[in-house]
Amino acid sequence: MHKILTSVVTTIIAIVGKLGYSGIVIMMFLESSFFPFPSEVVIPPAGYLASLGRMNMYLVVAAGIFGSILGALFNYWLAVKFGRPAILRFGHYFGLNETKFNRVEQLFRRHGNFSTFVGRLIPGVRQYISFPAGLARMPITPFILYTGLGAGIWIVILAIIGYLVGNNQELIKRYSHQSFYYLLPAIIIITGVYIWYQRKKQKA
Repeated sequence: MHKILTSVVTTIIAIVGKLGYSGIVIMMFLESSFFPFPSEVVIPPAGYLASLGRMNMYLVVAAGIFGSILGALFNYWLAVKFGRPAILRFGHYFGLNETKFNRVEQLFRRHGNFSTFVGRLIPGVRQYISFPAGLARMPITPFILYTGLGAGIWIVILAIIGYLVGNNQELIKRYSHQSFYYLLPAIIIITGVYIWYQRKKQKA
């Protein structure tokens, strides 16, 4: 299965890699949707090409953010179109009734902006955070804004890695993983500040 997925990813890179910025948009759309396509194989090579003067760094980042937003909107649409009926129909098998589901919706409505932003920074979460946003009918404008902001931070980090280390896949993989561990304390601090602020606002 791993070999098949690797072959598929390699084929996609070979096809859309020739499309330049539009290729970045397509690949980041896939990465941001439920398709298991890693951003680490898209943005760092583009950053490397920017270091050679063959691409523009700002356009690389812009194309990456645009593709991420499109993929997130696709997941959002799937959740809006099919999510709620499916969950209400089959959720009782997992102990999720309509009352509990409504509570989850209300929670995301109150904290959807922050959840969307932080979720885009966490590997394994960023592809799926759009589903609860869609289920909760999060307003589309803040959804796009916070999706773009969270995705943009990660894309900038990956682009800089590619710009600095070149086309060295081993170093790209290592520094990408290390970057998240450097980013994790910031995520924890931001979350702590947000919780503190929300509690203070409720007491006021």
